[in-house]
Amino acid sequence: MNLVDVSVVLVSYNTAEMTKKAIDLVKASLCQLNIEIFVVDNASRDGSSALVAREFPDVQLISNLTNVGFGRANNQVLPLYQGRYMLLLNTDAFVEQDTLQKTVDFMDSHPQTGILGVKLLGRDGVLQPSCRYFPTPWNLFLTKTGLNRLFSNVQLVDDMTWNHDAVRECDWVPGCYYLIRRQVIDQVGLFDPRYFLYYEEVDHCFATKRAGWQVTYFPDTPVVHIGGESAKTDHAISSVSRQVSALQIESELLYFRKNWGLFFVILHVFLSIVAECVLMMKQFIKTPQKVLQILNFKALGLFVKLSFLTRLGSQSLR
Repeated sequence: MNLVDVSVVLVSYNTAEMTKKAIDLVKASLCQLNIEIFVVDNASRDGSSALVAREFPDVQLISNLTNVGFGRANNQVLPLYQGRYMLLLNTDAFVEQDTLQKTVDFMDSHPQTGILGVKLLGRDGVLQPSCRYFPTPWNLFLTKTGLNRLFSNVQLVDDMTWNHDAVRECDWVPGCYYLIRRQVIDQVGLFDPRYFLYYEEVDHCFATKRAGWQVTYFPDTPVVHIGGESAKTDHAISSVSRQVSALQIESELLYFRKNWGLFFVILHVFLSIVAECVLMMKQFIKTPQKVLQILNFKALGLFVKLSFLTRLGSQSLR
């Protein structure tokens, strides 16, 4: 019989003060739960490891000499954790006093739920995507190009139009607050180590649902997630910022190849190239400036390059 209810895992990377706040809030939300806390530090340069060791001697700290990525860092806890549930919590995600108790109570009373996520709010109280649907080459193409307005019947990854105040089964939930039943980990494992960043939880939820478990969105206790808010300010929507990072491109290729096969990867590559061309044409019409065209050609070239280097998603580059 497990004496630990929840094993809380935080992966830190240059977020010392936020990590401290996140741990403090977790400790304040214990209620009747018995928990253990792990911090895996991915070679932070801001003294995160030293801060955790000094301020929280009861926290189990793993300090990596290099940044091993998000999924691999979480996987390092697998031989050590003892909880009935494992909670993956971002260092920039801040729980309420009743968050842990309410989510564990829900999982205890809904044994078919394998993974649970919660309502995510920005610091400004604005709802963030919290209950998501699996990406496909088609819905990603429509989102990138803005053509989704012409195909209202297509299920996009993020649908913000429905009432987010009701419990709902979905395809996947973000890893900011990601509560996993131990039996799920025993059955399907945790994260595929080939993903350095992005798509870890998408792939994991896909495997979990395929194994017969439900993924559930639980709105009765909100979690404030700073990262989503900062992303909105740091990467404002513009023709330049539509460039997708190399890590995300690589993870998309790995995900489609692993879960849907070669045809879907080829379709994704084709539609992504078309999408970049559409964006370049739109950009040229709005602001026909040469520097912007060069930047978009770089984004297109990066996608083609990574498609080649990953052998259409059959191998990881990290």
